[in-house]
Amino acid sequence: MLGADEKKSVVLIVDDNPTNLGLLFEYLSHIGFEVLLSQDGEDALEQAKLGQPDLILLDVMLSGLDGFETCRCLKTNAATKDIPVIFITALSDAVDKLKGFEVGGVDYITKPFRPEEVGARVNAHLVIRKLQQQLQAQNALLIKQKEELYQLNASKDKFFSIIAHDLRTPLTSLLTYTRYAAERLNSFSQDELQEMVAHLRHTSENLYELLENLLDWSRIQGGMLRYHPRHIDIRQVLLRNFALFAPSAKQKQINLKSSIQEGTFVYADERIVDVVMRNLISNALKFTYAHGHVEVTMTQDDRFLEVSVSDTGIGVSQENLSKLFRIDEKCRDPGTAGEIGAGLGLILCKELVEKGGGKIWVKSEAGKGTTFTFTLPKSL
Repeated sequence: MLGADEKKSVVLIVDDNPTNLGLLFEYLSHIGFEVLLSQDGEDALEQAKLGQPDLILLDVMLSGLDGFETCRCLKTNAATKDIPVIFITALSDAVDKLKGFEVGGVDYITKPFRPEEVGARVNAHLVIRKLQQQLQAQNALLIKQKEELYQLNASKDKFFSIIAHDLRTPLTSLLTYTRYAAERLNSFSQDELQEMVAHLRHTSENLYELLENLLDWSRIQGGMLRYHPRHIDIRQVLLRNFALFAPSAKQKQINLKSSIQEGTFVYADERIVDVVMRNLISNALKFTYAHGHVEVTMTQDDRFLEVSVSDTGIGVSQENLSKLFRIDEKCRDPGTAGEIGAGLGLILCKELVEKGGGKIWVKSEAGKGTTFTFTLPKSL
C-alpha cells in the first residue's frame, strides 16, 4: 500500500490486443500503479514523451512500428532513453530475446503470462530504476561539490597569490622609491623630482585600485555584498569615472570619450555599476598606447541596456580570451606603460554584473584593441 504522501508509479502498457490490455490494466491498477494504455508504437512514443512513465511494458508483435523498433526510438530520444522497457512476447527464440536486449530492453515476459509474474517483474525493475536514479543524483551532487571545492581552492589560491605577490610588488616599489627620494632629495633636479613623484603617484593609484578590488571581491566571497538596485542615470556614473581617470589619461595622452546621453536610466545598484565601470575603464587605459582612445558606448532594447568599453590598445590573443574571467587561470600581461595588476578586476566585474542579473563578454584581436560589453536591466 502507498503512504499518503507517496506518488504512484506510472506504467505504460503497449499492446494491440485489447484482452491483454484489459487484463494488465485491471491487475496493475489493483496493486497500486497508475496505468497508461497504447495500442501502437507511434502512439506509445508520444505518450512516453508526454507522460514520462516510470516503466513501459511493450509487446513485440505490434502492427506498424513493432516493439523492437519502438524501443529503439525510445532509447534514441533524450526524454525517454532512461525509461526501463520490459518486452512482452510469444517469441521464445534466443535470437529474438537477444535482439530485445540489444535495442535497450531490460527484461522479457513470455506469453501466456500470469499477472502476478508481471507485477513482480515490474516491481523489481522499478526498485532497480529507483536505485539508479538515487545513484545518478548522488553522482551529480558529488560532481557539483567537486566543482564547488575546485572553485573554492582556486579562490583561496588567488587570494594568497595577491597577498604574497601582487600586493608586495607595488608596496616594495613604493617603499624603495620613497627611501631613495628621502636619502637623495637635495641632489635631484626638478625634472627628476617630477618623474619620481609621477612614478610614486602611479604606483599608489595601482595599489589603491588593487586594494579596492580585493575588498569588494572578499565581500562577495563572504556573502557580505548586498545588492540594492534603484533607477540611476548611468551617464552620471560614467562622468564620475572619467573625472577619476582624467589624470591617467592625460599622462598617457589617451582620449576619453562617450556617446551616452544624460537621462539614460538603468535599474541597478549604483556602487556595483561604479565598480564595473571603474575596472573596465582602468583596464582599457592600461593596455592602450599613447595617442589612442577609450570610448564608452551603448545600445538598448525594451528590457536591457548594453554598455561597451572599447579601446585602441594591444588587444588580447584568442588563447587568452577564455582566461580573462576565470579565477583559476593566469593572464596578467603588463600594460603599455608597465602597469601591473592582479588580474582580479575582470573577475570582479563578471561576478558583480551577474549578481545584478546581467551578462558580460569580450571581443578582441591582438594588436587591434578590445571591447568589453555588459548588460544592465532598465527596470525591475
